[in-house]
Amino acid sequence: MTIHYIIQTIFVAVGLLSLLASLFDWDWFFTTQNTRFIVNKVGRKRARICYATLGFLMMATGIFFFILLQKGTF
Repeated sequence: MTIHYIIQTIFVAVGLLSLLASLFDWDWFFTTQNTRFIVNKVGRKRARICYATLGFLMMATGIFFFILLQKGTF
């Protein structure tokens, strides 16, 4: 059961990182090799929106499964 909490924590942490990077426009985040592909294809503004949405969805997924675990339905 502990592994579930570890995975949920990772989801929330990575989602928070992505959301904060998009909100504060962190240059180091958007110039890494993995994000440069999206930035080059759609532009920096749309990439920020994409990563903000992705971060929010990852955080929501981690919280959703945490609530399911607490209810005992998972």
